[in-house]
Amino acid sequence: MRLENVTKFFNKKQENIKVLDHVTYQFEMKKMYAITGHSGSGKTTLINILGLIEPPTSGKLFIDNQDVSQINDYEISKLRSKKIGFIFQNYYLDENLKAYENVIVPLILNEKIKRQDRKEIAINLLKKFGLENRVNHFPKELSGGECQRVAIARAMANNPDIILADEPTGNLDEKNEVLIFEELKKLSQEGKCVIVVSHSNKVKNYADVLLTIEGGRLNE
Repeated sequence: MRLENVTKFFNKKQENIKVLDHVTYQFEMKKMYAITGHSGSGKTTLINILGLIEPPTSGKLFIDNQDVSQINDYEISKLRSKKIGFIFQNYYLDENLKAYENVIVPLILNEKIKRQDRKEIAINLLKKFGLENRVNHFPKELSGGECQRVAIARAMANNPDIILADEPTGNLDEKNEVLIFEELKKLSQEGKCVIVVSHSNKVKNYADVLLTIEGGRLNE
């Protein structure tokens, strides 16, 4: 994943606010990146651009040397589903679905996965993250740390190359915070590119590369 001269403006009260300023950086596989910066520095905006949720105002984003600005919305959705897994602070689990059913959701969009295989894949992922006894539990029956591990399993459902985590431990206590960072570190060691936005100082103990956003610039 490579950014080339990416700039992002937002229009506020007829004024253009520059959030990202000619950001150029290449993210590599088998590494865990931590991105820090003060509130409003552009961390979430950067994650949204990397996740193909919103486009940059100018500049380019390449995934596997493919310029994503040259593909249509359908192809972007397909690429996002195949290549990128998302983890958020608030989990965004469906309260009406059991743990394994939440993990199944992204599998429904994967044409290569047979319907009869979805449940087995979901359960195996939950087992990988230590949730073999929570497979049939609803989110309201799980702790915050367990909900976040379900969210990580869901992010891994289609075996993406890139994991984007936006404040994944923001709602967790210290013990669960460590567990989540350990799980994210393992994913990078297994060959994934893991990019974590976090205010927590503990993330520095797990990241291979520390990045900061200041004045719209991404610095190592």
